[in-house]
Amino acid sequence: MALHVIVGAGPVGTATARLLADRGERVRLVTRRGGGPEHPAVERIAADATDADRLTAAATGAAALYNCANPAYHRWATDWPPLAAALLTAAERSGAVLATVGNLYGYGPVDAPMTEATPLRPSSVKGRVRAQMWADALAAHEAGRVRATEVRGSDYLGAGAQSLPSMLVLPQVLAGRRALVPADLDAPHSWTYVPDVARTLVAAATDERGWGRVWHVPTAPAVSIRGLAARAAALAGAPAPKLTRMPGPMLWLGGLFDATAKEMREIAYQFDRPFVLDSTAAVAAFGIDPTPLDDALADTVAALRAQPAPARAS
Repeated sequence: MALHVIVGAGPVGTATARLLADRGERVRLVTRRGGGPEHPAVERIAADATDADRLTAAATGAAALYNCANPAYHRWATDWPPLAAALLTAAERSGAVLATVGNLYGYGPVDAPMTEATPLRPSSVKGRVRAQMWADALAAHEAGRVRATEVRGSDYLGAGAQSLPSMLVLPQVLAGRRALVPADLDAPHSWTYVPDVARTLVAAATDERGWGRVWHVPTAPAVSIRGLAARAAALAGAPAPKLTRMPGPMLWLGGLFDATAKEMREIAYQFDRPFVLDSTAAVAAFGIDPTPLDDALADTVAALRAQPAPARAS
């Protein structure tokens, strides 16, 4: 029974903790306030993960250290560098494998399906932050200082996911209201299911074949936002979706009043063209098949329905 240390109790951190605990592993979950799922095998610790000494103490004796943290969207440029540096230091000092949850921002605009060999050409501040984090981890791995891996998924589906479908589209669809969406409604887009991220993260961390490289999370075939909404409505017994593309200037205007909307401006390119993830390498290496889209959507819909209904505009 190995010890696994997870930093962050968001959707992926929580899913990873539950996956490992249910397998009979010991889990130490580090968050600023000591939160996370209640489970006999999960030890919850309140700590500042930017404190490399405190994090090293928590990771000592661990098989793997999982970076599932997620600073506030508008603070990535300031909050990620010290956090990533502390995680890298703790992994080096403790000997734990450093397994990081990444994303696709580092690739920048693309005109073909993304594979792990797609060059990192970030066109955004957030993309440059994430690309540098992997560059630092890979350099440490290649120097023999750590064992590191990173898994990358597309926009998330699943309980607790914070993504365009879960925040802007599906709540409106379930309520039978029109959704105003800052995206090409018919462009193919990959949607990654949170439990599949957890499965891939653990596989890459615990299999030495996973170290020293990036893996794309096994993800179901791409489907447009319109197609995703229609399928969710059918599964939920909701009326046919009513979707309208949000004019570009409206997103920019919204950014004057909302920090998240402001930050979405620089990654809007992901939603104005096909944005497709190729995950065949991880499927072949780890034998992880992506969860069918209907199952991922059903879980997402159930979680959204369990939340309080959004207030109607007066």
